[in-house]
Amino acid sequence: MTVTPTCRHCQSPLTLDFLDLGHTPPSNAYLTEDQLLQPEITYPLRLRACPECRLVQTEDFAPVDELFTDDYAYFSSTSQSWLDHAAAYVEMITDRLNLGHDSHVIEVASNDGYLLKNFVAAGIPCLGIEPTRGTAEAAEALGVPVLQEFFGEELARGLPPADLILGNNVYAHVPDINDFTRGLAIALKPEGVVTLEFPHLMRLVEFSQFDTVYHEHFSYLSLLAVSRIMRDAGLRVFDVEELPTHGGSLRVYACRVEASYPEGAAVGAVLAEERRRGMDDDAFYTAFQERAEQVKNAFLAFLVEAWSKNKTVAAYGAAAKGNTLLNFAGVKPDLLNFVCDAAPAKQGKFMPGSHIPILPPETLEMNRPDYLVILPWNIGAEIRVQNMALARAGTKFVTAVPELKIE
Repeated sequence: MTVTPTCRHCQSPLTLDFLDLGHTPPSNAYLTEDQLLQPEITYPLRLRACPECRLVQTEDFAPVDELFTDDYAYFSSTSQSWLDHAAAYVEMITDRLNLGHDSHVIEVASNDGYLLKNFVAAGIPCLGIEPTRGTAEAAEALGVPVLQEFFGEELARGLPPADLILGNNVYAHVPDINDFTRGLAIALKPEGVVTLEFPHLMRLVEFSQFDTVYHEHFSYLSLLAVSRIMRDAGLRVFDVEELPTHGGSLRVYACRVEASYPEGAAVGAVLAEERRRGMDDDAFYTAFQERAEQVKNAFLAFLVEAWSKNKTVAAYGAAAKGNTLLNFAGVKPDLLNFVCDAAPAKQGKFMPGSHIPILPPETLEMNRPDYLVILPWNIGAEIRVQNMALARAGTKFVTAVPELKIE
């Protein structure tokens, strides 16, 4: 008998199929050469939507401790544009909340200290919470105090109350979103503020960004869903900003229900736009699979045609979204020769599932490809600038999402 899974927020039956990407390994499970000779574990990668609270979520197959390991390879500081984004946020929020030497800031999923180092430099007391050892040690080397734990309600009870709790691209990563959100409420001062940034589900669908789906992302978030989740945890959203990061994100500002912050007009405007686009209707969710397959098929057809014409194809950016795309399309090294990445932690390893080798960017100077596929399209402009010498020599840049583009 088939058992219908239930929503991780409201426990309603998950009756709406959103996306099925087949069986894939965890997107950040990069392989050493020795591991290529061993069996590789894969898990189903399927999303369903809740017809009640509209939270889109993975079916839970992959254990959390196999997704966020000590050698987790994502380091935020690899991207200069992301560093700039973090620095601009710190300047803005410090001024908006009048933060100073007597304030306390907590960042959940502080990674390698990419953001909190700005608070340290300003003399504003802060604490990073980061469960993965490699990134936490990198932050500590920058002078950022870090607690190497997963955040949740129990941990929050032992933390000093914060004037600001922030989380960038972590809300989608938590398996128990209710426990996490209750933890935010507990660790907050009575007039404290939470800011969370996360990819906006509305933009994911609009731009066919199925490659942002992976096992580490348990939830895919709209303001409709987030407002309800926060309300049930004793928080309320009082402001929201639409950001260009990660293909279109939201930054929500929340406080305790009884706090004094008035609700800004942007909250109602975003909610109205989500409803206008049909995010309160089942059809919005059930139509996405076909769009993902169209993007995948166009990309695969390009690779096969390039191979048939003896053209060389490489990629830049060994990103999680690249792994989703390559594994969904069934791409192997015969169609895409290698991937370059600036992160030393990834170099010399192999992409999970596809087993495409990851090499340093200098490789492109010695092995100029006819085509360079930009896998992390969200920082595509930055990557193009870094590789303008290739373009001048004749290499064409390729992106697959939201549609195949060769330039």
